[in-house]
Amino acid sequence: MANPMAGEVEVVLDGEPHAAKLTLGALAELEADLGEETLMAVIERFETGRFSSRDVLALLVAGLRGGGWQGRGADLRTVEIAGGPVEAARLAAVLLARAFTVPGAGEA
Repeated sequence: MANPMAGEVEVVLDGEPHAAKLTLGALAELEADLGEETLMAVIERFETGRFSSRDVLALLVAGLRGGGWQGRGADLRTVEIAGGPVEAARLAAVLLARAFTVPGAGEA
């Protein structure tokens, strides 16, 4: 089970749950895969709704690899992601948000 306080998101691939997390290495891989120079450019794509299905897959692959998954983008294209494309996009957005949220911030 994924730990949201550690920035993790649960992604279910072919019925099997996997923890996904955007580590620094995963974020660097994501920048390279998307051809962006900065993390802010990656975030802007999602905030402004200018992301593609390829962006969603790249973000999920980076997060899954950050969580220890050994697959590649081609592997993710052949599995069923629970919830379909809409859930995949939502999980990608949650991954980005959790990567830049400080656990416990704002709590009294």
